[in-house]
Amino acid sequence: MGKASTVIHTLNFYLSEHPSIVGFRWSHALCWGSTWSFLFSSIAVYILISLFLHLFLALLLRRGRSIPLGPLPALHSLSISVVSATIFAGLLLSTAAEIKETRWFWRRSKTPFQWLLCFPLGTRPSGRVFFWSYVFYLSRFLHMLRTIFVILGRRKLVFFQLFYHSISTFMSFLWLEFSQSFQVLAILLTTLAYSVIYGYRFWRAFDSRGECLSLVLNCQMVLLGCNLVCHVGVFLLHHFRGCILEEKKEKEYGVG
Repeated sequence: MGKASTVIHTLNFYLSEHPSIVGFRWSHALCWGSTWSFLFSSIAVYILISLFLHLFLALLLRRGRSIPLGPLPALHSLSISVVSATIFAGLLLSTAAEIKETRWFWRRSKTPFQWLLCFPLGTRPSGRVFFWSYVFYLSRFLHMLRTIFVILGRRKLVFFQLFYHSISTFMSFLWLEFSQSFQVLAILLTTLAYSVIYGYRFWRAFDSRGECLSLVLNCQMVLLGCNLVCHVGVFLLHHFRGCILEEKKEKEYGVG
């Protein structure tokens, strides 16, 4: 029990209590990739490289031929699965710590679940939760590599994949830039699904039968359904109770 508690304490420290995590602050001057110019240029480069590779291989190689990639796709899947699991664990611990430390401020007008859906007014992009949101934003660029592997290995360009990765990167940037509500639940659900999907893809990479699309599709449908339910919750909270009205209540009670 002593060793187990030590391991848990160490993991909790490095995932939610490390000074770099607690003292994180989203800043255009301090954080890599935090400017609007970087965001738009990186997405543009991603799309242009994907289109160039697709057209170049279409002219260079005969139809049906592909470039052998060896273990690279499997290692990519493993890295995404590990990174996603780390973000999930870190954000879960950080969210619990943030709720525990700040509940005195908003407890009269919100439940912890409502806090997840609607941050208090004036929330700045700093601290534990936004550190992991920043790591999630950076992980979107790792996800973009899958498009390159698909083009090289399958000689196929999926335009939905280009659109999805571009929009996901853009949205994760907006979450940080404007301290948007709902991002905690969205990141938790997404990283949990990714850790399962890409862990499965890594395992199936060494199976001669290849990837089973049913599990991947089912995980994506569950993720879509959960996100839809949470979006409905955000809509109801904003338009029927109102985050602003709740903050006014806090002021009336003299909190903060």
